[in-house]
Amino acid sequence: MKQFKIKTEVCFSENAIDMLETFEGKQAVIITDAFMRDSGVADVIAKKLSNCASVAVFSDVVPDPPMDLIVKGVQFLSEQEADILVALGGGSSIDAAKAIAFMAKKIDPSKDYYLVAIPTTSGTGSEVTQYAVISDPETGTKYPLVSDDLVPDMAILDPELVKTAPPFITADTGMDVITHAIEAYVSETASDCSDCLAEKACELAFEYLPKCYRNGYDIKARDKMHRASCLAGMAFNSVNLGVNHGIAHALGAIFHIPHGRANALILPYVIEFNADMARDMAKHSSDTAKKYQKMARVIGLPAPTTKVGVENLISEITRLLKYMDRPMCITECGVDLNDFEAARPEIVRRALNDACTVANPRPVSAEDINRILDKIAK
Repeated sequence: MKQFKIKTEVCFSENAIDMLETFEGKQAVIITDAFMRDSGVADVIAKKLSNCASVAVFSDVVPDPPMDLIVKGVQFLSEQEADILVALGGGSSIDAAKAIAFMAKKIDPSKDYYLVAIPTTSGTGSEVTQYAVISDPETGTKYPLVSDDLVPDMAILDPELVKTAPPFITADTGMDVITHAIEAYVSETASDCSDCLAEKACELAFEYLPKCYRNGYDIKARDKMHRASCLAGMAFNSVNLGVNHGIAHALGAIFHIPHGRANALILPYVIEFNADMARDMAKHSSDTAKKYQKMARVIGLPAPTTKVGVENLISEITRLLKYMDRPMCITECGVDLNDFEAARPEIVRRALNDACTVANPRPVSAEDINRILDKIAK
């Protein structure tokens, strides 16, 4: 039996943050980072919460939030006697807020926190997922948390909050959206429900990501990319991802490559692997290759045969990466090739053991991952 569930109430389009004005008499805590605090965005959100009894700001979030930060956040919630948590920022801020609320609830099961996620990037989809990632700086290891209790109660998608994101952030997070959608689409556990979300997410992302990259103040494009990110999050939350994320998680943990950038770097080669392009596709088109062919059609590419569809999908991704000046090899990510080669065994080990890899549509071996790594080793 397959299941599909959406818990989160999603508010979207311009002025969506006005929804915060409906919260009355509550003790609110905004969980965010120093940039959101110093840029004044946290103040804007605090003003929208003016009907609450109190509003406090916890702005200590850092990328790849470590466990000691989560402990500190739990203590802050207790001191503020919070009822509502508002996560403001990118994936790290939302993951931190989810983990803080989750841990606080474990410590005191009598507490009931209402979690609102307000993303300021269009990428992770964390505002609608059951996942959060925390890290151990000592070992460079990222630990995924997976629970229905991590899913936010409300997501607010307001394009005004993403229009100032610089082009490189727009590009990296946008490619994360595309990777989420494509991996969910061919996941071992994909369903009709997740497929329709993934298709719409890709349709929107391939059309509007270049426009966002070219002009961040294009509010329509920003709005559409925000929706694409959320739809892709809903898709993979239901059916998991694949080896693309397994490898990207390892690259990010070891070399601190931004997550969306790591995903984008290997995406063309993972599609090539999953579609089994080394075989004679005229005679041996796999179900996965046929889904890639269908996705090519969804985004408006010619796909008269499976082989042509897969090749055109890969070419379109590569074209988009070049248009947005994204790294095309590991050294362009600032990683020394000798360091990369030395870390290969650990990258392979982590990728094979990653929770995402198990949903890959094609079985993956250490040799397979090494072949994918060969493609970026220049």
